[in-house]
Amino acid sequence: MTVHLTTDSPVGPLRLRSDGEHLTGVFFTEHRHAPDDLGEPVDAALAPPVLRETARQLEEYFAGDRTDFDLPTDAPGTDFQQRVWARLRAIPYGRTWSYGELARALGSPGASRAVGLANGRNPLSIVVPCHRVVGADGSITGYGGGVERKQVLLDLERSRTAPTLPV
Repeated sequence: MTVHLTTDSPVGPLRLRSDGEHLTGVFFTEHRHAPDDLGEPVDAALAPPVLRETARQLEEYFAGDRTDFDLPTDAPGTDFQQRVWARLRAIPYGRTWSYGELARALGSPGASRAVGLANGRNPLSIVVPCHRVVGADGSITGYGGGVERKQVLLDLERSRTAPTLPV
């Protein structure tokens, strides 16, 4: 049975979706590619443990106490989308990669556009950090939850990352 829990965050309400065992989605209220059916809404006290743990880890993330997530996830997608989403997890906290850098990291240097489309379909916002992908010139480009939220997430991470000197 698919259920969802709505939790507050500094970027607005987040709808956390689960199949009972796995986190299957993290969606903003105005999410471009959110599914039409998020499942039955549940109260936090009755939510599956994975949703309560997701809410806790997100709270830690927004407090600056967490830089990555340790959650059982299951997001349906094509093989290419799965490869893109797995590679997104390699982008360090507080850093950004361009779509071209991500495509090169996947071994598909000519696939920037396909990478962008797969990135935009990531159903696990924040947890799988698609917000860390920017335009080739560093510009803040599309985001399923809106570019304003993307900027807030990037600013949050940058404010908690120690500056490094160029090598």
